[in-house]
Amino acid sequence: MAEGPRIAATQALKDLMEGRFRSLDAASRDPERRVAWCTSVGPVELLLAFGFEVYFPENHGAMLGATRKANQYIPRAIAEGYSPDICSYLTSDVGAFLAGETPLADAYGLAGVPKPDVLVYNTNQCRDVQDWFSFYGRRWGLPVLGIQTHRGVGEVTDAHVDSVALQIEALCEPLGKIAGHPLDHARLEGVVDASRETSRLWRAVLETGAHRPSALSFFDGAIHMGPAVIARATQEANDYYRILLDELSGRVEKGLGAVPGERYRLYWEGMPVWGRLRALSSLFLELKACVVASTYCNSWVFEALDPKDPFRSMARAAVELFIVRSEDEKEKTLAEMVRRYDVDGIIFHDAKTCPNNSNSRYGMPGRLSKKLGIPTLTFQGDVNDLRLYSDEQTVTNIEAFVEQLADRPHA
Repeated sequence: MAEGPRIAATQALKDLMEGRFRSLDAASRDPERRVAWCTSVGPVELLLAFGFEVYFPENHGAMLGATRKANQYIPRAIAEGYSPDICSYLTSDVGAFLAGETPLADAYGLAGVPKPDVLVYNTNQCRDVQDWFSFYGRRWGLPVLGIQTHRGVGEVTDAHVDSVALQIEALCEPLGKIAGHPLDHARLEGVVDASRETSRLWRAVLETGAHRPSALSFFDGAIHMGPAVIARATQEANDYYRILLDELSGRVEKGLGAVPGERYRLYWEGMPVWGRLRALSSLFLELKACVVASTYCNSWVFEALDPKDPFRSMARAAVELFIVRSEDEKEKTLAEMVRRYDVDGIIFHDAKTCPNNSNSRYGMPGRLSKKLGIPTLTFQGDVNDLRLYSDEQTVTNIEAFVEQLADRPHA
């Protein structure tokens, strides 16, 4: 497989990720410490302020996909009564649990996922996270707490923000009982400030893709976003992104691109195909096409966070998330990204079991192509379930799409 230039900071990334999982494992076995499970864009800042070690099952789901083990476990969840049409993060994670297996064993020698004291979700991603966490809540007899976020939001109003802020504040009483102490508001402000800094640094990393040639690709971003997901608001994450940003800024200064000889610049809309991340990265390298930006990686940029108003700013960040916005607002965001990153075409991944992160089902590709004057490609696949993905068909379609770009005068 073709490979682009390696990012030297990757070793520091591996060390950070291992450190986080080992800390979680130790906390889950220490009666003096508390572990919370949280959805990836849930109220992690509040949990950290209470002193919880925080684990993100979606990251585990992505690991199952990236290690190409998901299809071993999905049938176990289906046998338990879960539909094959729901989130394959959920079904692969639940299936792995039922099988008593985890990629954390091979990666870090851990016996299993860290058992929580509480599970906390936000439905701003989808309703599946609520049912996912409820499986474990029933299994272990543990409390499951949640926030219901608005969907299809056009203009974000005070009413939207206030309703979510009240739900976040309502979590304080039950979380305090589990943590064994009330919320320290000064600590919450500090955590929100640190989380805002993680967002600022991660955004700066992603924006190195706006240069020509792009300093990183979507496939790099899908790996290096790890700290923004599982370690945001921590010193380790912020230190890591400073290291990564320094390296990528050096690439920009030297004119070094993630795709040597970059000819085409593409936008990726939708989820990764985790089990084919490396293969697809190699394909675009061979085609000299760089996927310079994506909706997915930008989902962990929370610009609204404000330590002076932690509850309402956390709520605003939850409601401003791309996935909960209306079609019109999503199109505005994508149009702005296409202009900012000087994109030649958009690739839409229609992930079978992830309809909430698939934005090709209601005519958006055609509308954007007409509005922006650039071509789009939609391919069928999935985040984890490779039975729903065709290597041959996808490669053929991408190759034809890039050939189409060669005829465009600005490409």
